[in-house]
Amino acid sequence: MKEIYFAGGCFWGTEHFFSGVDGVAEAVSGYAQGSPSFAGAPSYEQVYTDSTGFAETVRVVYNPERISLHTLAELFFDIIDPLSLNRQGHDVGTRYRTGIYFSDAADLPVLHEVYDAVQERIGAKLAVELEALRNFFPAEERHQKYLDKNPDGYCHLPLKTFRYLRLYQDIELFLGDEPDTTARMAEIAAFIYEKMKFFWVGFYVVRDGSLVLGPFQGPPACLRIGFGRGVCGTAWKQARTIVVPDVEQFPGHIACSSLSRSEIVVPVFEPVSAVLDIDSTSLGTFDDTDALWLGKIARLV
Repeated sequence: MKEIYFAGGCFWGTEHFFSGVDGVAEAVSGYAQGSPSFAGAPSYEQVYTDSTGFAETVRVVYNPERISLHTLAELFFDIIDPLSLNRQGHDVGTRYRTGIYFSDAADLPVLHEVYDAVQERIGAKLAVELEALRNFFPAEERHQKYLDKNPDGYCHLPLKTFRYLRLYQDIELFLGDEPDTTARMAEIAAFIYEKMKFFWVGFYVVRDGSLVLGPFQGPPACLRIGFGRGVCGTAWKQARTIVVPDVEQFPGHIACSSLSRSEIVVPVFEPVSAVLDIDSTSLGTFDDTDALWLGKIARLV
């Protein structure tokens, strides 16, 4: 077993998230990187004053044969705003700063690889500490597995994050090393449709200058969509994920079904050779969390 320490804002949500990651044996809420002038283990009340130097941190104990440090670090960046200084969600203060703290110096090259890749993709300096662990103290028992004990308790992470984590891992497991792209698309569409209960989930594949209907779940749909037409054709043309809160407000929207109210379309591959299209019967269903995780799922194709 190995360990790594993640400060991702309020430790209740961060602990709950990593507890659900396959290959993680234990996630413990605690306090790390406290001031050298502070002696002994701090209390939650002391840390809350922002005078101790401690950050709410989760110790993640994992099996490297089942999950890599690289993957864990990528997942960490998926659940934080890496540009926000001393703030995550509604939680503000130095105790909520973000950081990755390592106890094994051999982990640093891997962590730097992920860190630098995120920084390059964003194009701005990250407000995330990357340091050797100075100290760590487990938090009080009432803070351990807090969201298991209090299912309706506060969490700074969108609750759908936990559903998407489970969905992503299930899809990855079922796909295995299957080489057929169509089969992988069919499995992905079925999983998303069944687990997330969306109105329509499917793929359109680029063929002969248009998007042709591929594997899908839901009612009958448009067979072909032109380049730059509708939400799907626009996502193809612009090579980016498009979130539409109200399809009636999208210029040139193609109404395959009058029941569709909001939509998200995610390009697959670079250059785009397909798109993942998902529709909902409710307005404003999709947001940045959906875009992030559906993007990760689309890459599994």
